[in-house]
Amino acid sequence: MNTLAKVVLGSMLVASLTGCVQKVAKPNNPYYAPVQPQALQQVRPVTGSIYSAATSRDIYGDGRATRIGDIITVVLTESTQSSKSAKTSLDKSNEFNLPQPTLFGHGVSAFGNPISAAQAEASTEFEGEGKSDMSNSLSGNITVTVHDVLPNGSLIVRGEKWLTLNQGEEYIRVSGLVRPQDVSQDNTVPSTKLADARIEYAGNGAVSDTNATGWLARFFINPLWPF
Repeated sequence: MNTLAKVVLGSMLVASLTGCVQKVAKPNNPYYAPVQPQALQQVRPVTGSIYSAATSRDIYGDGRATRIGDIITVVLTESTQSSKSAKTSLDKSNEFNLPQPTLFGHGVSAFGNPISAAQAEASTEFEGEGKSDMSNSLSGNITVTVHDVLPNGSLIVRGEKWLTLNQGEEYIRVSGLVRPQDVSQDNTVPSTKLADARIEYAGNGAVSDTNATGWLARFFINPLWPF
């Protein structure tokens, strides 16, 4: 078996193995799970006083989420659009002329043969053009919980929502940082205010499988395909 056949066979084997493995998300991911009640409990110091900082409540607050375990609704208002185009054109030509050499008005010869004139021409042309357009949009709501509060007051929030439909499941996962002043009085915040945002929207099931490319088609568009 020659080297080219070995390369083709090896790439087909690797592409077929990688193409058969599909990442399937599952619900109840611990990373997006709500904060457990025991994580909210604090040690009550024995001070002998009626007031305890561990069990105090801000009766003058506006009800906005500020502590671990509080709930915030993220309003998904994502919209992106990009366009890129490029065009390149190159043209280069060279011409070389060498007249017949003369000496004292007579043509020069070598080994009894006259040296004739020489002429050479070369040209190179290249033209390329590319264009790419992309747009995405995502809207909706997802309610998440506060998992931690940073020293500067920023809230680390994350959560997920799963929808079981007729022919499969769809899910939305959101995580990021929220400034307390960006949270409205009804405990909502737009997704555009999330710092270091991670938004994932996908699905599992028959509908999602029909939109997936088959393993043979993925093989021919695999970067390992040598042709």
